[in-house]
Amino acid sequence: MLARTLAPILCLFALTASAQSSLTADEIMHRVAVNQDAAQTARTHFVYTQHTLARSLKGKSVRCEEITDYRITPGTKGSDRQLLALNGRVLYKGKYISYDSLKGPAGIEPPKDDGKDDESLRGAREAMKKADEDTDTDRSLVENMRDNFTGKKESKDGITPELFPLASKQQKQLRFRLIGREQRNGHDTFHLTFEPADKEDYGWKGDAWIDATAFQPVVLRTELSRKLPFAIRGIMGIDIPGLGFTITYAPQPSATDPKAVWFPETFGTEFRIKIFHFFNRQIVLSTTNRNFAMTHTGARIVEVDGAQIDQKVPSNDEKHP
Repeated sequence: MLARTLAPILCLFALTASAQSSLTADEIMHRVAVNQDAAQTARTHFVYTQHTLARSLKGKSVRCEEITDYRITPGTKGSDRQLLALNGRVLYKGKYISYDSLKGPAGIEPPKDDGKDDESLRGAREAMKKADEDTDTDRSLVENMRDNFTGKKESKDGITPELFPLASKQQKQLRFRLIGREQRNGHDTFHLTFEPADKEDYGWKGDAWIDATAFQPVVLRTELSRKLPFAIRGIMGIDIPGLGFTITYAPQPSATDPKAVWFPETFGTEFRIKIFHFFNRQIVLSTTNRNFAMTHTGARIVEVDGAQIDQKVPSNDEKHP
């Protein structure tokens, strides 16, 4: 009796699994693109915190390090980023100077001019200015890298859109190949590889693991599809060996919530920047999106004087008392 009851269900499951297993790489990624495009609107109903560690190293020496927390509020045209906390340190003459502001290390702020400037204060000011100049390169590098990869205003998920080929616009430039089915981060996934459709292009190649039921990305890994041109590496002396990214996705606020929206959960990269023989840095960036919260039911993010706020949309009863 039980076998008869379960037979139709098992048959339907088998047919569904068979249909999914016969999908091509392009068909899988088309579904992903549709879901990712739709998610852009759904993400405006969430706010979250983005926690980032950004670090610049010379050899094994940490030259500058910043740990930041931003509150991200997606809107219709992009996201508003509010700095909640910053814990930074920068190396100067063998010692670390701590700071908590993007304006510059608090430990090397010059003395205020109280109208009674003397030779000692002038000397102190010059010393502070020199320290600020000596530490500016690594501090600016750390902050620029963090902002370039995670701080683009047009992004609603906290990651620069151009880095990952998921939306329909980016997919048009790529060629995908299906490798097979694998378990990844607790999900049954399709494993695909991708590369630029035009092999002469300088773009991204890598691997994507796509949830086989939700058709949402679970893990994405990228690297440059080609080395930088010799004219840049040999003549200009600029190289970025190891440039690539790893990102993981998860449904928010939970996988069991019927209104869950898939967001990037972690983002990481580690690469070098080389300019001839006089500048060589290792860049480490690690980001986690967390503390996701849905806005009020029937709410939307609107812009007022350039700022994005959560505004309640009146119900039909409220519109027509």
